[in-house]
Amino acid sequence: MVNKRVLSSKTDAARRHVARIVEKRQVGLPVFIEDLDRQESILFNFQMAIQSCIDIASHVVAEEELGIAGSTNELFYLLEENGIIPTALAERMVQAVGFRNLIVHEYGRVNLEIV
Repeated sequence: MVNKRVLSSKTDAARRHVARIVEKRQVGLPVFIEDLDRQESILFNFQMAIQSCIDIASHVVAEEELGIAGSTNELFYLLEENGIIPTALAERMVQAVGFRNLIVHEYGRVNLEIV
């Protein structure tokens, strides 16, 4: 059974991280490009917000016995296949996971203009 306390805690954490991103992004691009602390704060909060979503997905998939995900992306596809989230959200979350991986594992340079 899905633990509502776990979901609430993870949702609150994601909201806090998104609020921090919104707070820190209130500058023009030139200022952002030159402000390493601001860049790191925003990237960290993106990472943590996405991780909270992954944690929620993992919890729901496990507790509802929806299957075994072979990757983080598959968590969101399992939720979609079982009618828990719409296709559009599953696709956006898969993209978010890719962005988180880019941040965490430095698979490539993060384009700060896109961030």
